[in-house]
Amino acid sequence: MRLLHTSDWHIGRSLHGADLLAEQEAVLSGLAEVVAAERVDAVLVAGDVYDRAVPSADATAVLDRVLTRLRGAGATVVLTPGNHDSARRLNFAAGLLAVSGVHVRATVAGLDEPVLLSDAHGDVAVYGLPYLEPEIARHELGLLDARSHEAVLRAAMDRVRADLFLRPGTRSVVLAHAFVGGGLASESERDICVGGVDIVPAAVFDGVDYVALGHLHRPQSLSDRLRYSGSPLPYSFGEAGQDKQAWLVDLDAGGLAGVREVPLPLPRALTVLTGTLEELLADPAHAHVQEAFVSARLTDDVRPSDPMRRLRTRFPHCVHLEWSGGGTSDGRSYQERLRGRGDLDVAGEFVAHVRGGVGASAPERDLLGRALGAAAREELSR
Repeated sequence: MRLLHTSDWHIGRSLHGADLLAEQEAVLSGLAEVVAAERVDAVLVAGDVYDRAVPSADATAVLDRVLTRLRGAGATVVLTPGNHDSARRLNFAAGLLAVSGVHVRATVAGLDEPVLLSDAHGDVAVYGLPYLEPEIARHELGLLDARSHEAVLRAAMDRVRADLFLRPGTRSVVLAHAFVGGGLASESERDICVGGVDIVPAAVFDGVDYVALGHLHRPQSLSDRLRYSGSPLPYSFGEAGQDKQAWLVDLDAGGLAGVREVPLPLPRALTVLTGTLEELLADPAHAHVQEAFVSARLTDDVRPSDPMRRLRTRFPHCVHLEWSGGGTSDGRSYQERLRGRGDLDVAGEFVAHVRGGVGASAPERDLLGRALGAAAREELSR
C-alpha cells in the first residue's frame, strides 16, 4: 500500500494581498502526476484544506478541479478539516463524495469509523481526526472537564485504538491536525497554542502504524511514524528558501515499511531583498529574482518617495515593503533625543524628517503651536 501524505493546502490564501490561487492549483494539480508516476493508492490531506471557514467560490472551484485530477490519476483521497476550515461546510455532500472515492472525515461522531483500503496483505484502516477545538469537542466526547487539545485528542485516540482492537491484523493510519511536542513552527500558521496548554505529546498517538500530521508548515519528522508534510507552498517570507514536499508512505504486511520525501515544485519563489531603493533597482545581482514574490527592506537614510511603485517597475511581484533607515548618527535612543524638548520642537523635527530635512516655515510653526495649544486646553477640560 502506498500513501501520499500532504496537508495545509490553505486554498484561497493570499501573500500580503497577492492572490495565490494560480500557484496553489499548479502545485496541487501536479500531485496527480506523482500519483501516476509513483502508483499511489491514496492521498491523505491532514487538515486546513481551505484558508478560511467560508471559502470563496474560486477556492472551492480549485479544490473541485484538484480532487477530480487526483481521482482521475487513480488515487483514493482522504481529507480532514483543520483549524482554518469549517468542518460542517467541508462535510457537505460527504456521502456522495465517498461514492466517488473522496472521503471526508469531518465529524467527531465518526472519528473512529475508518476508511478501509485493501491490498494483497489485507486491510488498512485510515482514521481521519478533524481538528478538535477543546471547548466544542469536549462536549461531543463526553469530557466536560477537558480544557486542552491533549485531553480531547487522547480521548479520540482511545476510540481509534478501541476500534482497531476489533480489527486484528489490520494496519492503521491516523490523520490529525495538531501541534505535537518537538515540532518546529513557521510564521504562517495560525496559533492554536495558548500558554503551552495545547501542545500534544507524541505518545498520544501510540498504537498506530503511521500518523499523518498537519498544522505546521515546515516538513519534519518527529519519528519514523510521526511526521508533518508541511504546506505545499511557502505562505510567509519567513519560509523563503524552504523546500516544500510531501511524504510517500509504504505499508507492507508488517506495517510501516518506509517513508521518503517527494519534492514539490515552486511556481514562484519568495525572496527578501535589503538595500537602498537605488541599489535594489540597479544591482544586476537581483536579476534572477525579478519574477519572484519580493519583500523589500529599504535602508535609505530618508524614506524614498513612492517606493512600491518604483520597485514594481523591476520586481512586478513585490508585495511587501518596510523601511528600516532613518537611524540617528549619534547613536542616541529616541527617548534620549526627546529628553528636555518641548512639543513644538518635536513636531518641528517630525516635519523635517518626513520632508527629507526641510523644516517647518515660520507660519507653519505658528500653526503647529496653535494646534498643540488647542489640544492641551481640550485635554484639561476633560
